[in-house]
Amino acid sequence: MIELETYKFGLDTFGDMSADDAGNPVSAAQTIRNIVEQAVRADELGIDHFNIGEHHRDDFAVSAPDTVLAGIATRTKNIILGTGVTVLSSDDPVRVYQRFATLDALSNGRAEITAGRGSFTESFPLFGYHLSDYSALFEEKLELLVQLWQEDAVTWKGTMRAPLENQQVYPKTEKGRMGLRVGVGGSPESVVRAARLGIPLALAIIGGDPARFAPFAHLYRDQLAKFGKPQLPIAIHSPGYVAESDEEAIEEMWPNYLASFGRIGRERGWGQTSKEHYLAEVYHGSMYIGSPQTVADKIVHAIRSVGAQRFDLKYANGPVPNAKLINCIELYANEVIPRVRKELAKL
Repeated sequence: MIELETYKFGLDTFGDMSADDAGNPVSAAQTIRNIVEQAVRADELGIDHFNIGEHHRDDFAVSAPDTVLAGIATRTKNIILGTGVTVLSSDDPVRVYQRFATLDALSNGRAEITAGRGSFTESFPLFGYHLSDYSALFEEKLELLVQLWQEDAVTWKGTMRAPLENQQVYPKTEKGRMGLRVGVGGSPESVVRAARLGIPLALAIIGGDPARFAPFAHLYRDQLAKFGKPQLPIAIHSPGYVAESDEEAIEEMWPNYLASFGRIGRERGWGQTSKEHYLAEVYHGSMYIGSPQTVADKIVHAIRSVGAQRFDLKYANGPVPNAKLINCIELYANEVIPRVRKELAKL
């Protein structure tokens, strides 16, 4: 049985390009400033985690999440600041460690890296990598990052970057280690790798009943035991939006869902995005859209189905105005999370 106090709740944003209250697009700069304000409000409300994604496209404002998080660190006190995700395949693990160790210093020990492959591939040509090396890049760089995370001298050799021989990397963190997770989209091999390396797992569940990810959680725990590692927390990342009523949330989010997921669907050849598909995910899948009670009920189902200890709501999806996002954050903190905690206390 999981003790109640171990449950954690967070917010995720990819920095979707936003709109003002009249529906007019706002700049990337204003979108980034809005994200800082959203994180400050989340901290004031006592939310546990705030995560920012990394993208290199015109529909997202944030390509350097650690820089935005550093700005947030100077204006917040308690909230843990992380990525969702750091695209490790096209980055250098040494620089990732150094940037986040610096963030850890600015935030008084509140930095957390979520390393992942990312859901887009624009960073590969941008930084001179080949998609044919997609798997090898991530596997090698994650191995190196885990060694760096231990903050000892590193001896490492791979095929994708220069080797390191008894190399110290600075700055060291005050606590001797910062937060680190690996983001997984549903690959058994990735789950096993996370268990072998002994790092917490973050499951990106963006479609279908979250219960279908329960086998990955079971596999992770079995593999942790096999490798002699302690049992570690599992987190869920899923998109959603909270408003005062189900109808309001569904209707407010639909045009934003259409704008965001519709573009991605066209790019990937998925066909036209329909409202029927959207509603199917809202009612039966992993879109956490609705009133506080509806969203709380769905989160409880997800946590219980997977056996997770943390839930991160991707609250920004498409060009939603800042005021609506702030309202969503407030409802999530003040009404959704207390309902979830109360229900989970019955376990």
